Amino acid sequence: MASLREAPATVPALATVVLLVVWATSQAGYPVTHWAPGGLVVLALLAMTLVIVPLRLSELSVPLRVALGCLAAYTALSFLSILWAQVPGDAWEGANRTLLYLLVFALFACWRQRGASAALLLTVWTLAMIGLSVFATLHVNAATGANLRSLVPEGRLVYPSGYANASAAQWLMAFWPALLLTRSDRLPWGLRGVLAGGAVLLAEVALLSQSRGSLYSTPVMLVLVFALLPRRMRTFAVLVPVAAGIAAAAPAVLRVGDHLHNSAVVPATLHRATAAMFAAAVVVALVVALGAAVEGRRAFSETAARRIRRGVGTIAIATLIAVVAAGWALAGNPAARIRHAWDSFKVGYAATSTVGSHLTSGLGSNRYDFYRVALDEFAAHPLLGIGADNFQEQYLVHGRSEETPHYPHSVELRTLVQTGLVGALLALVGLGAALLAAGRAVRPSIPKLDPLARDVAAAALAGFAYWVVHGSFDWFWEFAGLGAPAFALLGLACALEPSRLTAPVSGSEGVVAAEVTAPSADPHAGPAGRRVLSPRRLGPAAGGVLALAVAVSLTAPWLSQLQVQSAARIWTKSPQKAYARLKDAARLNPLSGEANLVAGSIALRYGELARADEEFSLALGRSHSDAYATLERGAIASSSGHRSAALALLERAARLDPRDPLTRQVLLEVRAGRRVNVQALNRSILLGARQLS
Repeated sequence: MASLREAPATVPALATVVLLVVWATSQAGYPVTHWAPGGLVVLALLAMTLVIVPLRLSELSVPLRVALGCLAAYTALSFLSILWAQVPGDAWEGANRTLLYLLVFALFACWRQRGASAALLLTVWTLAMIGLSVFATLHVNAATGANLRSLVPEGRLVYPSGYANASAAQWLMAFWPALLLTRSDRLPWGLRGVLAGGAVLLAEVALLSQSRGSLYSTPVMLVLVFALLPRRMRTFAVLVPVAAGIAAAAPAVLRVGDHLHNSAVVPATLHRATAAMFAAAVVVALVVALGAAVEGRRAFSETAARRIRRGVGTIAIATLIAVVAAGWALAGNPAARIRHAWDSFKVGYAATSTVGSHLTSGLGSNRYDFYRVALDEFAAHPLLGIGADNFQEQYLVHGRSEETPHYPHSVELRTLVQTGLVGALLALVGLGAALLAAGRAVRPSIPKLDPLARDVAAAALAGFAYWVVHGSFDWFWEFAGLGAPAFALLGLACALEPSRLTAPVSGSEGVVAAEVTAPSADPHAGPAGRRVLSPRRLGPAAGGVLALAVAVSLTAPWLSQLQVQSAARIWTKSPQKAYARLKDAARLNPLSGEANLVAGSIALRYGELARADEEFSLALGRSHSDAYATLERGAIASSSGHRSAALALLERAARLDPRDPLTRQVLLEVRAGRRVNVQALNRSILLGARQLS
């Protein structure tokens, strides 16, 4: 309680931690209907904190002010990109998500934390994620039949995010704080044991997802942790039992995805893996807790401590040499392996091995093609980019794979292609300044200043670093359940930045004296005694207007999507109610054509071609590059006997999505003089959607 009194902003931050855990339980916070209401909660908590614990910008360090300013400018640029985006509705959603991350970062970074209060925040989140990993494991073990197949498709755990790579990332983002908090001798020995065992469990559950991205991110993280964070010997000493526990259970865990029956998980294999995971976690927890208890009860002399450090250092060096030698022996010629990896990366999924573990199947994927298109678009729009979350339309035109990605699958490329050099510079400077502030907490200028704060800052930074490393080749920015915790961790590390000694402002005594000797003077009175607005009064008013604008920006797309989802549920029984709700959805979100697309699709199912054509036309008015709406309008025109209009629309649809076989087929039919059967076309579209889902 004392730590909460010293850092009152901890209470709203704890409420946000609860929200972050809730997002982690369902699709990692990806749908706008999940994160937008959460954004309103964060906004309310931030506003409440500003009222209860007033904040002055002068109290913030220079790096933190630069970070807040640049990240706010980047958010503003994301909103401005709506003006030049081909799909304004998607740009609005992308800008709102960026706004959410700014709000989370500000809430955690702007108010200084003590070591104890920060440890409370980070430990609560880490333990909650450990608890969630336990629940996820037990839930999957209890599933059977089709339910089990949906949770672990083709042997890869996708629960609870729905995406294997995102699931692995949310466990490993908590793994690194758990590992690094374990090494802190300022925490109780029992808690350190629980964190160590939890780290083992988090890693094993992540391994169930068989994410190649997490596999390649791990050695990068190890290099960063040992190269940049202090107390390397303690890190190594903790890593040894944790790594041993992971290695002991890993064969049983990998067997789940490697030994499938008709592409489905064998329940007995999953049960054995679960038993091995929990056994390894319990053993490691007991070993580390015992070691921590011995360390806490027995004071070692300086000579003994020096010998222990020297011994641990020797073991660490020997281990490093052994790992490098073993890796060299297994991998063979590194240059040849790198060339082979690059070649398989360029070829795509065709180079992915279908034999053995997914983790060792190579680098084959369509990311090379995603990155090629992203870089080409950046070259075409280098200054301001193509607009937030506006990648899909460009990939439909210029891509070569059968996938239709909405995002470039890289945080860095997302920033470059969607907000250009200006956005990339703002983001780079903003994050660099935040890392500088956080780095001061890890390596404070006063060596003996709050050692617990130093440990917590290092652990929080490691969690943020994992999100950056893994997100460099995946679309994690779009998962609020990953991005929001990452910015919360970065903000928490910034909040632990040591206080700077500031000199008194020159002449301040005179100002105080003047205020005391002239209490009747109205500081807001003009030359003729008239009251004028002062910056002190304008600040709260401007803040209120800004908060209202933020609330409206987050609320409108959320309510619109709720109406769209409601209409999709009821259209078979109450089509008129569905149309009405879709009309409300279109009014709530005037930038998105999704409500009109859904209304047009419903009208087609009822044979209302005129209404469908009108709805698709309205959708194209909001997003003129929508290939689906253009195709449907062309098909409707053809079925109505308007061959020239149909040809113009279908040729445009083919330009917007040149690799779509249905569009090409329909265009050929119209060119041959035949009319399109709209109902048959939509049955083919639905069949293709089911096959791709």
